[in-house]
Amino acid sequence: VQAQIIDLLHDLQRQYQLAYLFISHDLRVIQALANEVLVLKDGKVVERGPVNTVFSQPETPYTKTLIASAFYLSNQDPTT
Repeated sequence: VQAQIIDLLHDLQRQYQLAYLFISHDLRVIQALANEVLVLKDGKVVERGPVNTVFSQPETPYTKTLIASAFYLSNQDPTT
């Protein structure tokens, strides 16, 4: 069901040139939906950039730890 909703959101975005703002702790969904990502810690932006760059080359220790732990738990590579 989640994959179907993501596909629908992509289709609607292309068809109607929509922009979305998602706030989520599910990094896999963010990776699937976002073009750009903000990483927040204690309500402050610690990193911002294209989703592929932030996931494959995180700059801050917090972002590195967040991504590594999220994808370790799901047994996935964050760069895919």
